[in-house]
Amino acid sequence: MAAKENGKAKQSKLGAFFKGVRTEFGKIIWPSRETMVKQLIAVVCVTVVVGLLIAVIDFGAQNLIDVLVKINAA
Repeated sequence: MAAKENGKAKQSKLGAFFKGVRTEFGKIIWPSRETMVKQLIAVVCVTVVVGLLIAVIDFGAQNLIDVLVKINAA
């Protein structure tokens, strides 16, 4: 008997949880399509710029290391 009651209590808590989730989703103010497109473009642009910056730094560091290794080998 206690196992049945315990199972119902768990289902009740789970149901209350999902009811709360649904309520919270109703409170979300979703951005417009135009806002999402602008934010997407901004994120892609920043990602490309940071990627290029990292690539340039990596290329410079690799060349510096190559120069230092050649100096030590000579």
